[in-house]
Amino acid sequence: MTRKSSKEKGKEQPENKEQELESMQTEQASNQEDVVSEEDPIEEETVEEEQEDEERASDDADEACEDQVSLLKKQLVDLNDKHLRLVAEYDNYRKRTLKEKMELTKIAGERIFVNILPVIDDFERAIQHLGSASDLDSVKGGIDLIYNKFVNYLSQQGVKAIDTSNQDFDADVHEAITKIPAPSEEMKGKVIDCLEKGYLLDDKVIRFPKVVVGE
Repeated sequence: MTRKSSKEKGKEQPENKEQELESMQTEQASNQEDVVSEEDPIEEETVEEEQEDEERASDDADEACEDQVSLLKKQLVDLNDKHLRLVAEYDNYRKRTLKEKMELTKIAGERIFVNILPVIDDFERAIQHLGSASDLDSVKGGIDLIYNKFVNYLSQQGVKAIDTSNQDFDADVHEAITKIPAPSEEMKGKVIDCLEKGYLLDDKVIRFPKVVVGE
């Protein structure tokens, strides 16, 4: 067998090393391709799952929005019904209150007139006896009784005459018909005479007294 020289051996070693490096690089590239080929399906599955999750989340959000819209519509209908019922109830209450007020006013007016009727009866009896009465004092006394009876009834209802005697003129209470020279210095600006009585109903003027004022 022929032995190789040391020079030939020296040449073969670098060539073997280059071959080994190329072989290692080829193997690494192959391994990387295998890894990539193995990882690609996993990545694709992950992307698909993420897309499915996003679509599912979007569908859930849409469904939640639809549920919220339906709930708000139902609440709006309920509120509208309540509003209509309240309006109807208030209208019925207003009509009922107005009717009751009119009935109370009618009853109050009826009671007043019923209580006035006895006074009218007294006047009719007095008129009947005027023709045959011989004592004028008794007739006058009867009329005074009727008058006092009527005044007392008005007082019970809160009606009373306004006192104007020697009172200072007050435009909120008195109605000045005319002015005349005051008979004295103290009577200036005061009521000299009352031509027509005024009346109060529970401290409210229902008729102003017509007065003459001194100046």
